[in-house]
Amino acid sequence: MSKSSEIKFNVTLDENQVPEKISWHATDAGMDKELDSKAIMISVFDTDSEETLRMDLWTKEMRVDEMKRFFHQTIVSMADTLQRATNEDKMAADMRDFAQHFGKEMFD
Repeated sequence: MSKSSEIKFNVTLDENQVPEKISWHATDAGMDKELDSKAIMISVFDTDSEETLRMDLWTKEMRVDEMKRFFHQTIVSMADTLQRATNEDKMAADMRDFAQHFGKEMFD
């Protein structure tokens, strides 16, 4: 028996089409309510074109230091996903090394 679940993002835009509010909800996450977020990065691998499609959104309220932290944490999590999905231990380690360098440059 297959199961379906849903991840839903709500984006409220201002008059210039700039995100003012981002919230999300996942049916399988045990969430009682939508959670607020200041940014999302979504990458989708298209089956037909075999290309990655992207959507990056952030609110006006997201500070530069928060965006830097968001990028740093995203790079670290991408390394973890690469290792888990492909068993590319060396490349994942290289990404973690870069993430460490990135963090030092951004936060020192």
